[in-house]
Amino acid sequence: MDVMERIDSAVKENPVVIFMKGTPQIPQCGYSSRTAQALTACGQEFAHVNVLADPEIFQNLPRYANWPTFPQVYIDGELVGGCDITMELYQKGELQKMVKQAVEKE
Repeated sequence: MDVMERIDSAVKENPVVIFMKGTPQIPQCGYSSRTAQALTACGQEFAHVNVLADPEIFQNLPRYANWPTFPQVYIDGELVGGCDITMELYQKGELQKMVKQAVEKE
């Protein structure tokens, strides 16, 4: 499977997935840390991909949805955005609803 197929598979097979630097337990950047904390605070399970552990994903993920930075959050197969957008949605109470709906569909 090529790298774009692996990315696509992660996005489509998980109701909520974050591509981040590090892991939710051991984030390797502040933006990834804040974004993972917001997702964790939603109270639902979510998948994660450590882009630092996979150089191919690190290099090619920006092409996947034409989004240049990390982290990237996908809910229901759609790019939500990075740290700023995710945090804004969380503060408005919208992220919690989006995550819950996506997880409950499964």
